[in-house]
Amino acid sequence: MTAIVTADTSTLMQTLVDASGGPGERAPDMEHLAEVFRSLLGGAANRDTSVRLGGSCFDVVVTSSGVQASAAVTIMDKVQGGCGPVVEDTRDGLFYWFVPPGTTGRWEPHTHAVCLGAPFTIMLPSLKTTTLPSTPGPYWLRPSPSDRLVPAALLWQVLDRLRPEPTPHAAFADCLGLAP
Repeated sequence: MTAIVTADTSTLMQTLVDASGGPGERAPDMEHLAEVFRSLLGGAANRDTSVRLGGSCFDVVVTSSGVQASAAVTIMDKVQGGCGPVVEDTRDGLFYWFVPPGTTGRWEPHTHAVCLGAPFTIMLPSLKTTTLPSTPGPYWLRPSPSDRLVPAALLWQVLDRLRPEPTPHAAFADCLGLAP
């Protein structure tokens, strides 16, 4: 498929880029997400918090936390000037990449990642848990420096290129009772 770029298309694209804000600016369409994170920074900052996926907050993409997944974080850092929020769970060996809500409906099947949204929930570690914990468990590998999420299309491409192992599919099938 070939994309045809006209002056109108080019102008529209530039308008969208300009409207998205810079890396340190708050994205206007993410104000609800900012509200959720501000509340977590308040009273709930010292304890883990359960959050429902989907809705207007975020979905998550789950990968292993191996060498290839760490390389994906580094690439995302370089490409965007910051990866976006990622939780590492050292107990289960997984990364949870926070992507825009609705990504689950658009996520193409991937051999090395699973995208989850509603009706699932995720237990978020305290926002103060930003260093590798002394006991296995989750921590913020990349706390969100702003109201940005990990861009799903770019993440899909990076994961497709790096193929983090082991894949999370079997572990999720077991958890969901789908294993043969």
